[in-house]
Amino acid sequence: MLKESQVYNYWNIVYSCFVPHEMLSEYRMPVHVLIYVYSGEMLVYYNGRTLKVGEGNYIFIKRDHQVKLLKHTVEDAPYRAISIRFERNFLREFFSTLNKDTLPKEVKRIRESALLLPQTPALQSLFLSLFPYTDANVKPKDEIIRLKMQEALYCLLDTDVRFYPTLFDFSESWKIDLLPFMEANYTQDMTLDEFATYTGRSLATFKRDFAKVSDVSPEKWLIRKRLDKAYELLATGQLKPSEVYMEVGFKNRSHFFSAFKRQFGVSPGGVAIHI
Repeated sequence: MLKESQVYNYWNIVYSCFVPHEMLSEYRMPVHVLIYVYSGEMLVYYNGRTLKVGEGNYIFIKRDHQVKLLKHTVEDAPYRAISIRFERNFLREFFSTLNKDTLPKEVKRIRESALLLPQTPALQSLFLSLFPYTDANVKPKDEIIRLKMQEALYCLLDTDVRFYPTLFDFSESWKIDLLPFMEANYTQDMTLDEFATYTGRSLATFKRDFAKVSDVSPEKWLIRKRLDKAYELLATGQLKPSEVYMEVGFKNRSHFFSAFKRQFGVSPGGVAIHI
């Protein structure tokens, strides 16, 4: 049995396996995602609702919506899933091939952040054909992946006509306030590119907009916030020095220790506990 999480990313089809621990992630989805869970279970939390996605089930998660995903094993079955991400450019290209005269009229968009899908033969056939690519040693050709993504779109459109206005909405991408979003997510293991994407910006625009609300660069802001939080957790005895760096969003322990000492003049182990 695998002991660590694995993610195989082929173009925009991702195979992910999380074993053996639970994994809770919070996202503001930058793109639409179709997920098939074929082992284990995923719980999707949004707007006070919870959707259970068990073995053999499909779920669609809308872009620009905040969701929490809890992926975990069921008995001895690890969480395994295949996800298909739909980037805007790909959707534009696909939409340009459709006969506009045959599109459904006056159909409303899907309102839910996440939607459980029926187990149709089309979806079953699609994901069955993707199983060979859940092996890191089997890499599909780009042409095959593109065809599979087109097939996935047809599956969604045939399942519910509301997918037409939902998928092919090309209005300007949303932008959310930078500082509130970063204040809420600075302890997450996210790169600047990811912060930019989740706030509806390119990296260059993200940096320009951040300069309007802060006197320091976003890189320095993140490091300072993470170090301040680490100091708080250490000073209150909530975490040990060996545990705190991952809790506040650092990937590398040695980088955290050196940055902490530069900031506060002592190592994490030298922080006195105040209760």
